[in-house]
Amino acid sequence: MDLPDFGIPAQLARRMSMAEQHEYLRTRLTRRRALVTAGAVAGGLLTGCSDGSSPGGSPSRTPGPASPATTAPGSAVAPFGRHLAFGADPRTQMRISWQVPAAVRAPYVRIGTRPDELGEKTAAEIRALHTPGTDGIRAALDQYYVHVALDRLLPGTTYYYGVGHDGFDPAAAEHRGTIASFRTAPANPSSFVFTAFGDQGVSKAAAASDDLVLKQKPAFHLHAGDICYADVNGRGAESDGYDPAYWDLFLKQNEQVARTVPWMVTTGNHDMEAWYSPDGYGGQLARWSLPDSGFDARTAPGVYSFVYGNAAFVALDANDVSYEIPANLGYTGGKQTAWLGERLAALRADPAVDFVVVFFHHCAYSTSSHASDGGVREEWLPLFDEHQVDLVINGHNHVYERTDAVKGDGTVGRRVPVGGSTDPTRDGTVYVTAGGGGKDLYGFPTGVRESYEGHVRDEDAVDTFSWTRSRAAKTEAVEWSRVRYRGFSLLSVRVESGTAARLTVSALAQDGDRIDHFEVRRGA
Repeated sequence: MDLPDFGIPAQLARRMSMAEQHEYLRTRLTRRRALVTAGAVAGGLLTGCSDGSSPGGSPSRTPGPASPATTAPGSAVAPFGRHLAFGADPRTQMRISWQVPAAVRAPYVRIGTRPDELGEKTAAEIRALHTPGTDGIRAALDQYYVHVALDRLLPGTTYYYGVGHDGFDPAAAEHRGTIASFRTAPANPSSFVFTAFGDQGVSKAAAASDDLVLKQKPAFHLHAGDICYADVNGRGAESDGYDPAYWDLFLKQNEQVARTVPWMVTTGNHDMEAWYSPDGYGGQLARWSLPDSGFDARTAPGVYSFVYGNAAFVALDANDVSYEIPANLGYTGGKQTAWLGERLAALRADPAVDFVVVFFHHCAYSTSSHASDGGVREEWLPLFDEHQVDLVINGHNHVYERTDAVKGDGTVGRRVPVGGSTDPTRDGTVYVTAGGGGKDLYGFPTGVRESYEGHVRDEDAVDTFSWTRSRAAKTEAVEWSRVRYRGFSLLSVRVESGTAARLTVSALAQDGDRIDHFEVRRGA
């Protein structure tokens, strides 16, 4: 299908980096920008959350100004799209974010340890996002995202909260139904569950994935990128089809789970939205407040880490290293990879950390439509091997696929069948593609059969390919593709601590049936 021209001819856009495309469009639209855009957030012109856990290091908590001409009566504006995220320390920090359909005055949150005893107001900040219109294609749109950083919370505690603004008080009797809750991480490690998938979008299947997440009662959820699909094509180009109003639908859809389960996202290729900032992440900076873990959250919102219990989690932006879709290739100048090496070394040196889980979008190992990205392999797999990463979770390919334990050179260190176990200190790392979160599904190479729990059909080798720096497809016959399932699905991982420390990894189809399970134990 031919797509409309949104500002840069497609042939030209393919030869330009994301930053070059942004500058091209900026020079054409400067006079049309009436509000501060999320590019201002990325450039440090708007204040952020209080403690440096939001973009900007140590910005003020003062709410961003809303123009009186655009401020609606507060009683007529209902908050929606609430979503949580941890700060750098999940034991004591939580970020609460939401959206309002019009500018409001003095937004805030109330919290308490009882739903009927919410405390004083804690001021929030507004991040206003302006998307210019395109003649005959899309009307201009203003969106308002609101954020609060909560610090000095008590570990292992359930808090109740309500969000509001002048004219809308969640503590008022008529708004009590909007009160939600969250729980901080415990002070000492104990068993917990987390869930993960990528490639969700907005659909009945995507909402069903949320329902399945809730049934697992996770401490948090990892989203491996391609969050909303407001950018239809995912090339990181100004000529991509784009509808920012899809974000309104996505946040409404996911509020049922994200208002109580911290939603830890990273960036996929469909999350590069070149309208807002040179790297395409101005929109993400407006919508999300994520941990500040020593990397520059102002330019790379999908790069961070946190420790929950005895497990560490590292989020990466694979757009920085992708050979397949090079719009942002090398945009951090190697800084992300350097930070990754330092972070993995520090986590492995921490005696309180038993397991390290890394998640990002593009696949290191997959045989489905997008196959494997050679840039990911070249830049990051040596570090995963050196620091014995326990589990890697990807999206991008809209299937479930799981490898054997793979060593840094790509060879199979240990075959891990359904129900098997592996020791990363000896065998290598298991890579999981969990891209069945709700978007249209993919398949596997012609003649390659699905193989999953109850329907095991092993293949001696699978013919597939990986992307090279020149964007050529390098063919390869691989032995590491152990489990393959092409339905909607998610990961549910139980983490145990102490002498029985282990990861029990299960993959669930959307009807709740288990399609895979295996165990990770170090030094077993």
